[in-house]
Amino acid sequence: MTGATPLRLVVVDDHEMVVQGLKAMLGPFRGRVRVVGTAHDAAAALAAAVSLEPDIVLCDVRMAGESGLDLCRRLRERLPDQKVVLLSVYDDEQYLFQALRAGAAGYLLKRIGGEELVRQLELAATGTTVVDATMAGRAAASAARLERNEFWPGARLGLTHRESEVLALLVAGHSNRSIAAELVIGEETVKSHVRAVLRKLDVPDRTAAVAAALREGVFR
Repeated sequence: MTGATPLRLVVVDDHEMVVQGLKAMLGPFRGRVRVVGTAHDAAAALAAAVSLEPDIVLCDVRMAGESGLDLCRRLRERLPDQKVVLLSVYDDEQYLFQALRAGAAGYLLKRIGGEELVRQLELAATGTTVVDATMAGRAAASAARLERNEFWPGARLGLTHRESEVLALLVAGHSNRSIAAELVIGEETVKSHVRAVLRKLDVPDRTAAVAAALREGVFR
């Protein structure tokens, strides 16, 4: 993209060291990409995106408080054309599927080098969905298996096997105590799984989770 206007980037991570590391990594490529803003949480990132109108928001997947996935959903609601590329240490297709469901323009691993990161950001800016090369093949195979329903119910919604079991029991009308007894786990563990289900389905409560499961045809 020599001669083109540099991409304008907002970098989001709850660790200042990571933010500064990314800025340093991208420094040699300032003719192609320019960091115009940084943020350490979802609220600040949303404000920065609204005020700075970057080409791309580059965001960590896991942050204290609202996650990068939460931020991606909020940005897509507030700024439908905003491109969000998620960075992660998790080489896990479930995180990738969640990112794509949230509307992310890409999912890259933090081990990526500077030159490749810039190249992927440039692709994302053109509307191409970018995925870490080491994950792409596995993700395609997993997506095909999801289409054939070869995984557990709820897998295509980004739920783990245990979260799917918890959701199935919610659909059946079980309380947390009943779920704990059924799955032989503690009630606090059940609550943790329920919170994860609500977050991944992007719903406010158990009733909405059940409605989403029925609507998506996960459980009947």
